[in-house]
This record gives sequence, structure tokens and C-alpha cells, in this order.
Amino acid sequence: MANAEIIKQKEAEVDSLAEKIKNAKLVLLTDYRGITVEDVTNLRATLRKSKSEYKVIKNNITRRALEKCGIEGLEDKLEGPTAVILDQEDYLEPAKAIYNYIKDNDFYKIKGGIIEGKVMTPEEIITLAKLPSRETLLGMLAGALLGNVTKLAIALDQVKVQKENA
Repeated sequence: MANAEIIKQKEAEVDSLAEKIKNAKLVLLTDYRGITVEDVTNLRATLRKSKSEYKVIKNNITRRALEKCGIEGLEDKLEGPTAVILDQEDYLEPAKAIYNYIKDNDFYKIKGGIIEGKVMTPEEIITLAKLPSRETLLGMLAGALLGNVTKLAIALDQVKVQKENA
């Protein structure tokens, strides 16, 4: 009878994780070998600021949850110790946090992930993480637009001055 209870508990874990994966904007699978408890605690605190969830889940449960969601392409990544990072609201901020953490910790690696339903390689995730934030990009766009408007205003003023002098 104990086996039936354990199976029920694991099915509930799979269902819960599958539901989180379905609703997540970001799911990262990472290899955490060789990092200290203190490092993991600091990483969790950083991720908590962006409302991300960091969990160490058995690979078999993660594999079954991915299957339940119909996601393929990450099965081979579920070998060895795997931590799962989930974020329901944003994918850029937690990806940046993990990327910054990887730069300081040689052992920590991204195995793969899912961003807004699309399976991504570690290289693609790192490329996204290197991008400036949305606010920075909007600021750059505003600066570029303002610069062009300023140049136009100066050119029109010069045309006015030439016509006045003529």
C-alpha cells in the first residue's frame, strides 16, 4: 500500500511541476555541481528578487512534467544534478541573473531551457541574457529619436537664417 501512496505523491509532484512549466515564461535547467551551499543561497536570494523559483527536482519528475506539457528536446539535458529555475512573469531578468552568476562560477552551467514555450540551447539563453534590459533599450531608442529631432530642428533653423539673410 505504501507504493501506491508514493506513486500518488510523485504524480502530484509531476502535475504541479507541469502546471508551473505551462504557465512559465522561463524554465532553465542548470547543472549545479561544484558550488557551495552559500553560493546557492545567494543565487536563490537574487532570483527571489525577480520572483523566480529555484528548485532541485529529480530528473525523472522533471522529464515526466515536460512530457506532460508536450515539450521535447530537453530529455538529454536531464542527466546528473539538475536545478530548475522557473519564472512566471519575465524571462530576461532571471536569465541575466544566472548569466552573471555563471561568469563568477566556472562550475555552474546552463543545460538548456524554455523561453515562452520555445526550447532554447544554452548559447541562445546566454545571448538573450547579454542583451540590455527593456528600459535600457527604450532609453536608447528615445535618445536616437530625440537626436534626430534635434538635428531636424537645427537644420530648419539654418534654413530660416539663410532665408532671412538673403
